[in-house]
Amino acid sequence: MGQLAADGHELTAQPAEADVLVVNTCSFIDPAKQESVDTILEMAEYKKTGKAQRLIVAGCLVERYRTDIQKNIPEVDAVLGTNELAQITALCEGLEPRPVASEPYLYHDLTARVFTTPKHSAYIKIAEGCDHPCSFCVIPQFRGKFRSRRFESVVNEATRMFATGVREINLIGQDTTCYGEDLGLKNGLADLLARLAEIPTEFPKWVRFLYAYPNKITQKLLDTMAAHEALVKYIDMPLQHASAPVLKRMKRGANASIFLNLLKRIRTTIPGVAIRTSMIVGFPGETERDFEELCQFVEAAQFDRLGVFSYSDEETSGSFHLDGKVDARTIYRRKRKLMAVQRKVSLRRNKILVGQELPVLVEGPSKETEMLWEARLATQAPEIDGVCYINEFTGDEARPGEMRMLRVTEAHSYDLVGALVDGPEREFVARKQQVNPFPILPASPISSGIPAR
Repeated sequence: MGQLAADGHELTAQPAEADVLVVNTCSFIDPAKQESVDTILEMAEYKKTGKAQRLIVAGCLVERYRTDIQKNIPEVDAVLGTNELAQITALCEGLEPRPVASEPYLYHDLTARVFTTPKHSAYIKIAEGCDHPCSFCVIPQFRGKFRSRRFESVVNEATRMFATGVREINLIGQDTTCYGEDLGLKNGLADLLARLAEIPTEFPKWVRFLYAYPNKITQKLLDTMAAHEALVKYIDMPLQHASAPVLKRMKRGANASIFLNLLKRIRTTIPGVAIRTSMIVGFPGETERDFEELCQFVEAAQFDRLGVFSYSDEETSGSFHLDGKVDARTIYRRKRKLMAVQRKVSLRRNKILVGQELPVLVEGPSKETEMLWEARLATQAPEIDGVCYINEFTGDEARPGEMRMLRVTEAHSYDLVGALVDGPEREFVARKQQVNPFPILPASPISSGIPAR
């Protein structure tokens, strides 16, 4: 979108108004592939009923099924792979694109961008690709080997964002914790976070990173997060499972005991830290005993946030050829059971917050109802975690992008409800000095209670 806008094209969110339609796709798991295909077919109808003259399909689905898309969906005029983004304008204009460079794509601070997030929150991709051998994952096949952006390139982009009013920056990549290794940096992510935390801003800011690989969580990284107020006390660390045999088949290694020790170290170093993880149920060879071990681990670990994915049998993944496939009905049952375990954990931890006054980032009116506004704690990442619903206001009227103080009045399984209790944001700046923005939540004793094998 940035490239098209820079080349003079006008963007519209209304397909019926568009002369050219571009569908950016995902093909990581089956539901993503199906959603991508459904969207392509939906957009193809606008070539019959709307103004659209061309339909372009871009992204990961092209990397996997380029020939199939061109053969089976004749309405598609051109396809664009993940390393061919420089060709987007030519394809939209119906011109013959120039050959792209042979090296894998990686954007930088001067790359044109169009932001689709609210003005106060944004993402920065700090790396691309992945070198981990996880047997269930096909990302390295079409994203390529791990490669980091230059240190100053990230700092420059973040500095510009903060200067234009962005309050929250979320660093992303297929594996952010490997940042800088290919550039010869020993503590690349920790050093980058420290540098971003030091960027001067008129108002408070939040910097978080997502998608940490567990064996890359160094003490240096934890110490850095603890030392800087601007660094959100939040770790998104997908563990995928807790059973050693399953993790071995996933080519990830470790076990529940190792993970529990890591969680203890994280919580000891960073008081009040929120930890999010994701798990896969139904991986080939996962027995009932493996699954029960996973449930017991989730209860013992007391995660603040947890997402559960059903195993997706991708034909080009290493796990596709493993025996012991789990049937769809069993996978569905296990997913529901694990989420039920986490729902109780999450509710218990949310109830501890009732009565506390905590800093929040105001998002704006709720999409659910005009009667409520939404905000987020620092420990609630955008789009993937719960939110805080505001049902009472005191002081000045709230504005999207402000940081204010919220008194939590209700706790639900994933969301909170509360009242804004301060005035304008400058009052918040004064008050926040007296409030711990990351309350220390008591966790269940991290003793595994997990059967030894």
